[in-house]
Amino acid sequence: MKKLLSAQQLRFGLVGVGNTLVDLVGYTVLFALGTPLVIANLISTTMGMALSFTLNRSFTFRAAGGGVARQVVLFVLVTGIGLWVIQPLVILLTRDAFAGLPETLAIAVPKFAGICVALVWNYVLYSKLVFRPAEELAKEPVHD
Repeated sequence: MKKLLSAQQLRFGLVGVGNTLVDLVGYTVLFALGTPLVIANLISTTMGMALSFTLNRSFTFRAAGGGVARQVVLFVLVTGIGLWVIQPLVILLTRDAFAGLPETLAIAVPKFAGICVALVWNYVLYSKLVFRPAEELAKEPVHD
């Protein structure tokens, strides 16, 4: 019988729970305090992103060592698209569907939908592009 999730995917999930809590709580508190939705999302996702890079690099993908600058650039690009393009689009596309819920849920549920879509995007690109093992990068041919 095949395992449902690898150890790496489980670590990614644990890190994701922490990042999601930082993001969701930050977003909800900022919005409740009167911060405009897009600004609240920008601030909360940035806090989550900083935590995510640190934990995913060292704990999830165990990519300590060289290539940090490359990893930071790719991580910010991949995560930025997930957080600031994909997630807001999902929020905007789903918020009307949840407008009848109590206010807190009407705010949080579309955000959670955006988080789920961005989660898949992030894992695939982190594992295939951002935090690839150094051995794999060394095997790539150098093009002139």
